[in-house]
Amino acid sequence: MSDIDQPISEAEAAKIAAQFDKESNVRNFTGVPDILMKAVLSLFAIYIFAVTLFITLPEQVRRCVFLGILIFIGYLLYPARKRMTERVNYIPWYDFILAVLAALPFFYYALNFEAIVVRSFRLTSMDIYMGIIGIVLLVELCRRVVGIPILVVVAGFITYAFISGYSLRRIIHQLFYTTEGVIGTPIQVASSFIVLFIFLASFLEKSGIAKFFIDLANSVAGFTSGGPAKVSVIASALLALITGSSVGNTVASGTITIPTMKKIGYKPHFAAAVEATASTGGQLMPPIMGAAAFLMAEMTAIPYPVIALSALFPAVLYFAGVFLMVHFEAKKLGLQGLPKDQLPRFLPLFIAKGYLFLPIVVLIALMAAGKTPAYAACFGILGAVVLSFIRKDTRFSRKTFVEAVTGGTRNTLSVAIACAMAGNVVGIVSMTGIGQKLIGQILIIVNNPFFTATGTSLFVALFFTMISCLVLGLGIPTTANYVIMATITAPMVIRTGAELGIVVPVLAAHMFVFYFGIMADITPPVALAGYAASAIAKCDPMKTAFTSTKLAIAAYLVPYMFIFNPHMLLTQTDTTPIQVIQIIITSLIGMFAIAAALEGFMLRKLALQWRLLAFAAGFLLIDPRFWTDFIGVGVIALIVVIQVLGKKREIAAQA
Repeated sequence: MSDIDQPISEAEAAKIAAQFDKESNVRNFTGVPDILMKAVLSLFAIYIFAVTLFITLPEQVRRCVFLGILIFIGYLLYPARKRMTERVNYIPWYDFILAVLAALPFFYYALNFEAIVVRSFRLTSMDIYMGIIGIVLLVELCRRVVGIPILVVVAGFITYAFISGYSLRRIIHQLFYTTEGVIGTPIQVASSFIVLFIFLASFLEKSGIAKFFIDLANSVAGFTSGGPAKVSVIASALLALITGSSVGNTVASGTITIPTMKKIGYKPHFAAAVEATASTGGQLMPPIMGAAAFLMAEMTAIPYPVIALSALFPAVLYFAGVFLMVHFEAKKLGLQGLPKDQLPRFLPLFIAKGYLFLPIVVLIALMAAGKTPAYAACFGILGAVVLSFIRKDTRFSRKTFVEAVTGGTRNTLSVAIACAMAGNVVGIVSMTGIGQKLIGQILIIVNNPFFTATGTSLFVALFFTMISCLVLGLGIPTTANYVIMATITAPMVIRTGAELGIVVPVLAAHMFVFYFGIMADITPPVALAGYAASAIAKCDPMKTAFTSTKLAIAAYLVPYMFIFNPHMLLTQTDTTPIQVIQIIITSLIGMFAIAAALEGFMLRKLALQWRLLAFAAGFLLIDPRFWTDFIGVGVIALIVVIQVLGKKREIAAQA
């Protein structure tokens, strides 16, 4: 094995994560400063569990205290410039001042919220000053933690409010002192649900479940043709149950899987693309779905379990598409798997460590029984800690417990800051009505006589929405991207359908914008997950990004399908069991055909005309209607027969 095929060190992995994932650019602490910082992070966790389980606070107070503590921590953890993370135990004096100043306005609001609510628009000078300081210093922390692109978007909306004639007093009131701005719905969800699921993910990770999932995937697929790539897909799908960070997942598992894939013969850019695509798909897989599922539940008033169930089959279809293309690539290149004697055995492994999966079972069971996500997450965390004591190698020590708590706080910070900034956009949209104005302009375009005559108006509206989500997602986290697009473009999709006499369910429209917001992580030219994977594989990042786009083809097709046929989401009241079975079988066959077409291989090499035909047939099968299924199955059956006969001739010729 060459040096470039060796798994990279933890230090190298951390460096790659910091390069492509801003939330990894934290200061380094050792000794007493490290103990003090962990104490501060742990105090936040204590506050969260106390408020969730024992203490009842007015909603505005709870949200303000939540943000105030996190902003204070944020200025201590995140330096103004990247290179400052190289200095150990160093926090410049001005960041201590900024930490206090940034948190002060939120605690000011919490302590005076009753008087502020009574004053309403009649804000005092102190109220105005506090609001300005709070928003400005939130923006600076967002620059450090999340990045500049989201600030550009927020600045554009605030500028529009000023241009529209709104006064500074009115804007500050809307953005800082109402529940439609910074402490709006996104922060409400982040502080009550998302934070607990982030802590759950942190505790599960420290229990050793990530290694268990990788070992489990190895036992199932490691020995098959191109096994390491299939292991990457399966492990990423399982890890998606507890986390939802594209770049984080790519770096965490890619340091092991990418060198192994290269070792058995996959090209570097393909190995990197497999890991990036599989890790990005983690945000599509319930129950966590990159935290956006909880925002979706709040914004659509649809129960969270329904959203999780609706997301399940599209996510399975996504991973099935990636898995099939990995398989066909392996067969095309004649790649082998890993020796069985070097891999764990499934049954002994599952018997020994299968209990690590039980907290997720408890989580799902409690939510299915009607318990709140917060209640279920708390019991999931408790289960993870208690069950870890079954074996010595998974047992929580004082050190791992503290690491789980502090890791949960750090991971919460970036999500909360992104949600707060997205709240600014929602506040401006609510105040100015710009969302309805943009919808009106788009409707003028999509109702063009050409589009209406050809019946493509809804498709054009969806296409504009897709492009908007992809562009906005180039540098904006999934949660913020979803909030912004769900506020502006999801209503446009629903209204366009209504004008055409097509009922577009609210959930389908929101899932559409959610999907394409995620796909920005692997869509050129930015493709942060692809760039992180290419750094591990030491290959061309743009080639990796384009290959990732090909592997993730299901994510670009399926959202259109569940708009035009919502039965694919499996939660429509008129969806019958027969329809569910038909959708599952035919869609999987369709992905089989599309994967073969894109890879140019099935049982043997596919000629161009058969590739085009297989792609068209697969596309028809993903659309779950009888006539499309009938044609699609017939064409694919014909191609399979031709492939079988051709394979037999090849074998006979070689005999």
